[in-house]
Amino acid sequence: MKVVTIVGARPQFIKAAVVSRALARDRQDVQEVLVHTGQHYDANMSDVFFDELDIPRPGHHLGIGGGSHGQNTGRMIEQIEVLLLSEKPDWVLVYGDTDSTLAGALAASKLHIPVAHVEAGLRSYNRRMPEEINRVLTDHLASLLLVPSERASGNLRSEGITGPKVQVAGDVMYDAALYYREKARRPKAEALDAVEDGDFALCTIHRAENTDDHARLQGILDGLAALPIAVILPLHPRTRARVAAAGIPFPGNVRVIDPVGYLEMVWLEANCRVVLTDSGGVQKEAYFHGKPCITLRDETEWVELVDIGANRIVGTSSAAIQQAYAEMLEREVPKDVQPYGKGRAADLVVAAL
Repeated sequence: MKVVTIVGARPQFIKAAVVSRALARDRQDVQEVLVHTGQHYDANMSDVFFDELDIPRPGHHLGIGGGSHGQNTGRMIEQIEVLLLSEKPDWVLVYGDTDSTLAGALAASKLHIPVAHVEAGLRSYNRRMPEEINRVLTDHLASLLLVPSERASGNLRSEGITGPKVQVAGDVMYDAALYYREKARRPKAEALDAVEDGDFALCTIHRAENTDDHARLQGILDGLAALPIAVILPLHPRTRARVAAAGIPFPGNVRVIDPVGYLEMVWLEANCRVVLTDSGGVQKEAYFHGKPCITLRDETEWVELVDIGANRIVGTSSAAIQQAYAEMLEREVPKDVQPYGKGRAADLVVAAL
């Protein structure tokens, strides 16, 4: 069996690495071809990145990125189609909800190649999010939908997607959290020198709905300023530029550091007191590492974490952020509940294929 795996962003490489290891370990009769669309250019995604994370290097790099959603997706479909006609795989495997995910699914479905979608069934029910469009369309194209939770399976049922092609595999990111936990390392950032381990909050902000809206960005930074704790904020240059353009100063308790690698991010998540984020993946990772999470959005795909009290959705109101911080620190993150499987999602994905 030949599988073409299509990824385009660093989190997808982490997810794909978990499944690739399971394929290589358990199925010598499977050939996997890893394709990087180039959707997210990351200077850290060099040989060191692949070596440190034990990730196979892509067999193909399409070099597509930097354009609009429509430009990128169209160019990806064109090049992926050519590649699939050459490789002739039995499956196309896609992850998550990026433009690369949708492009891979569309190109494969037009060629009548079965599509397997890992992390299927997630819904924010906010169609203004490009990710929501990507995940909905990919789910309706896929021949095999590997969902991380029972709730995700229920989301698909409500859209008429049922039967044996929907399988609850669990979350491959939980597999990754377990695998990389012992490999994590403290970031080499001067801003961290005066911060005690376990005595800081970790914050990430990257979504355009927050960074491109002056009022929302101001609300987040005002909320961080009011917290009685140092806040470590790894900040992408684009977000830093948005803050500067808005003329918003960083609060004194906020320690801005450069973006960190995955192993360093794992260390920050495992050693902070609380996580504040607008990232979907970081919400889950906070839970995997036993940290309360405050989500700086108006909705989340990971509703299970809200239901069990590990996550609080607050939007970007300064007052709501302060209240959530006070309340979340008083409660224990549940340790006896794991809605995303037992850390064997990759094995279940391989078995399903």
